[in-house]
Amino acid sequence: MRHRIAVVGAGPAGLTFARVLHRRGHPVTVLERDSARDARPPGGTLDLHEKMGQLALDKAGLLADFHALARPEGESMRILDTDGTVLRDWRADPGGSPHPEIDRGRLRDLLLGPLDVRWGRGVAAAVPTGDGALVRFADGREEAFDLVVGADGAWSRVRPAVSAAVPAYTGVTAVETAVDDVDVRHPGLAALVGDGSLAVYGVNRSLVAQRNSGGHVKVYAQFRAPLDWHAGLDFADANAVRSRLRAMFDGWAEPVLELLDHGTAFSHRPLYVMPVAHTWPHVPGVTLMGDAAHLMPPLGVGANLAMLEGAELAEAVAAAGPGELDGAVRAFEERMRPRAARWAEFTAAGLERLVSADPAEALAVFDEVQP
Repeated sequence: MRHRIAVVGAGPAGLTFARVLHRRGHPVTVLERDSARDARPPGGTLDLHEKMGQLALDKAGLLADFHALARPEGESMRILDTDGTVLRDWRADPGGSPHPEIDRGRLRDLLLGPLDVRWGRGVAAAVPTGDGALVRFADGREEAFDLVVGADGAWSRVRPAVSAAVPAYTGVTAVETAVDDVDVRHPGLAALVGDGSLAVYGVNRSLVAQRNSGGHVKVYAQFRAPLDWHAGLDFADANAVRSRLRAMFDGWAEPVLELLDHGTAFSHRPLYVMPVAHTWPHVPGVTLMGDAAHLMPPLGVGANLAMLEGAELAEAVAAAGPGELDGAVRAFEERMRPRAARWAEFTAAGLERLVSADPAEALAVFDEVQP
């Protein structure tokens, strides 16, 4: 008899977990509060690392499909001074990048494949029962499983079943916008951004632009500010947000600020993190992975780590015989925690340097990781 498994959240972690189980012939229930796969924008681009995200896709039998969709040229990176001077201009290896970019939407569609996701199934809580767990849905219904996996992100509804920890504000906020059809409508900006990413670092703030497929460029204004910095600002009023940001980046080169001028809409995204060494006592029937377990600053690690965890947990679940499921999950947690803690410490230190009073610190971060 197969174990009854549910994963809450159809993000990279949850879908990788489900897809690896599916490949091994093990049924899994995917619960997602979004009403449909295209209910909201999927987000920007991800660089998948060989020994993390790509390894997870290999375990799911999807590595070749990934390479057919990925953009190795997206690893190009240009860093400017606030006056527009080019400080660094790294070009991706034309022979292929070890961690090529892929749009989140394309990755999601690749992972979804044949999976049967229960869309519009908001989860209110997971309740351990000793030999499994109950999922309590937002509509009041309940369903029993042998294992409930919380892959439902920063504000996980599953996490309280095993931990009282909650995310804390980092002191850094991001405001996201996007420029569409950039190559045709804004060729100057297209040339400025190039094939990959553009970053400009100032005192306690930065502007970052990332090219996605189809001429779509994501733009992120990041800065240190109180959580309520936007009090009285209506984010539905794009002109008001643009004016506020322009004032915050006053004096920066005009070609850089045009990234804000042509933004189509603005979203407020304060950056939260979980405690660096977040642990919890093992609770039979419930576990966590990805942002639900170890929310980190968005520095290119979180999705990779979440996907690897999804693949590893799926393999452990699929291999567990009668009476072995709880031991397999416990062993997974023991492997996951120290690795996640190392990456959480690394990304926390990285955020402190990338958005700091000394812009030279940000440049040094990239010099340390570039070949």
